Amino acid sequence: MELISGKEISAAVKSEIAEEVEQMVSAGHKRPHLAVIIVGHDGASETYVASKVKSCAQVGFKSSEIRYEDDITQEELLSTINKLNNDDDVDGFIVQLPLPKHIDEDTVIQAIDPNKDVDGFHPISVGKMVQGLPTFLPATPAGIVELLKRYKIETSGKHCVVVGRSNIVGTPMSVLMSRKEEWANCTVTICHSRTKNIEEITRQADILIVALGVPHFIKGDMVKEGAVVIDVGIHRVKSDKTKSGWKLIGDVDFDEVSKKSSFITPVPGGVGPMTIASLLQNTLISVRRKMK
Repeated sequence: MELISGKEISAAVKSEIAEEVEQMVSAGHKRPHLAVIIVGHDGASETYVASKVKSCAQVGFKSSEIRYEDDITQEELLSTINKLNNDDDVDGFIVQLPLPKHIDEDTVIQAIDPNKDVDGFHPISVGKMVQGLPTFLPATPAGIVELLKRYKIETSGKHCVVVGRSNIVGTPMSVLMSRKEEWANCTVTICHSRTKNIEEITRQADILIVALGVPHFIKGDMVKEGAVVIDVGIHRVKSDKTKSGWKLIGDVDFDEVSKKSSFITPVPGGVGPMTIASLLQNTLISVRRKMK
């Protein structure tokens, strides 16, 4: 079994981005600018946004945080999005999800200029992805693809099972893995909450990507010997074995599944760091487009 370290690969990606940014600035171009809108005080969102700001500094990006309390109206939020759409200095921006219940997330996502949609959630970005056209890929699926590439994991002709069908991970992941590309070419099956005999399907997977949002859902008897296992889930649970009294676990029971897998991502330190690395890559793509 070999650990797939998103921490190590994201560090390598950031180093490459930082080098390109330094060359751009030295040539007289402005620094890439990534903006983030965060509404409310969701703990996971706060941590994620802080990581994004830190990562921007590491690669030489300019970053902006725009914060609102959770009582902001949808109209006010859409007005801010419109300002960022028209700000030539901003190369890309995201609206951190989830949003308060009184704000319609679909409306917000569709208000973002597709040319600045570095999260890759806009319907135009998704449509281009499905057609295989150049576009911003959703950050987490793109990060997973990067891990498979850099670990030189064979994917062509393999059976990839994706557990979870969200618009953020599961569905775009299935599209990317079925593409006619060197790093894809998989036969893909999607499982979800209504799938019957799910363990029979997961046991067929050469590559198992789990994004269901259920702690330790995948057990050792649900995985075949030698499978590549990618765990997208992250959950904070109580633990009497840590000083803090808490620990982070994934959707996969690592202790059981790691004994059977050929490659596996840990939680934390697996997929998570790659999501931010992909966001930075998308922002750099936006900058390159303007320079042409």
